[in-house]
Amino acid sequence: MYISSWPGLTPHQFLQRHSDEGLPYPLNAANRLSFCVARSGIYHLFRALKFKKEDIVLVPDYHSGNEVSAIQAAGATIVYYPILRNLEPDLDALSRLAKLNPRVIYVIHYLGWPQPMKEIAALCRQRGSILIEDCALSLLSEPNGTPLGVSGDYSVFCLYKTLPVPNGGLLVQNRNCLGELAALKLRRCPQTTAIGRSAELALEALRSRADLIGGILFGIKRAFGRLLRAADVRQVPIGNIGWNIGDVNIAMSSICNTVIKRLDYGRIRRKRRENFLHLRQKLEGRVTMLREDLDEGVCPLFFPILVRDKHAVARALWRRGIGAVEFWNEVRPLAERASGPEAQYLRAHVLELPIHQDVGPSQVEYIADQVLRLDLRAA
Repeated sequence: MYISSWPGLTPHQFLQRHSDEGLPYPLNAANRLSFCVARSGIYHLFRALKFKKEDIVLVPDYHSGNEVSAIQAAGATIVYYPILRNLEPDLDALSRLAKLNPRVIYVIHYLGWPQPMKEIAALCRQRGSILIEDCALSLLSEPNGTPLGVSGDYSVFCLYKTLPVPNGGLLVQNRNCLGELAALKLRRCPQTTAIGRSAELALEALRSRADLIGGILFGIKRAFGRLLRAADVRQVPIGNIGWNIGDVNIAMSSICNTVIKRLDYGRIRRKRRENFLHLRQKLEGRVTMLREDLDEGVCPLFFPILVRDKHAVARALWRRGIGAVEFWNEVRPLAERASGPEAQYLRAHVLELPIHQDVGPSQVEYIADQVLRLDLRAA
């Protein structure tokens, strides 16, 4: 059995009729800008806000690194606030740091679960700070019926982490629209980037149904990709940890615009929640879960567990055909030194199990069975 880390792209998603329902937030937001990747939107937002070196941005110490690189490239100074093991901020520490009168408080909603926005928004009002919500990991989450991203002055989203699209990041201006952003001129996404990643997603969908033939074709595709790289054909890395100032002016591909109009977002939310609850029921009491709660409206990105040696466990699950991901391993040395013990613990031990909308009940059972065969003691 093969279970991809990503939802696959199928011909059906190009051929089905446009959804009769309106697109969900942020896809229906009035003041939205699209980019090839979300970090480009972060960079352009901070550039448009005209940050100076002395302007402080409070950023959680548990982060991917991409958002930090984008913020710093735009000229801002970062001060980190601690994230606890439950993926929520230490509000006492954040309140103390807010006395620095930061120009921005930057919030990351992890894996679909919301941050305590009432308290953070109150801090922003008290200090006159701009509130920016990073929803790259939390597309389609609507706790208590309110989409994540609408509370902040600005919010940013990554589409391809949740949807079967080759790329795509959105920057939404909920308040105080910036003229400099309206004047941005973006370059077309390279066809090799859009078509190559679309082909990968199509092969992932095929492998999930026919592992042998899908695996053969996937190998051929990867060999072709190596040839393109050797020939120095222009490509934009997607889903990587890294920063390239030369890629910040690239637009989202036309393939993304086609696919997002045809998806069933209600089904995507429903399937992710069903798979989370199913896997939780199978693993409860037998592995250490990072988050067990799933309030109404939360759309989980993946099923997070804590293991002692996540590299070894991920390799073991991949050998069994399960696309487990070592979540947020990489971070720059300076940022690592600024991280608190809880953030360092999370980097060392969070493992991602796939529960996306293409995962069926028998695959959830298979994931649970294979996980329980391993020794998954948390540190």
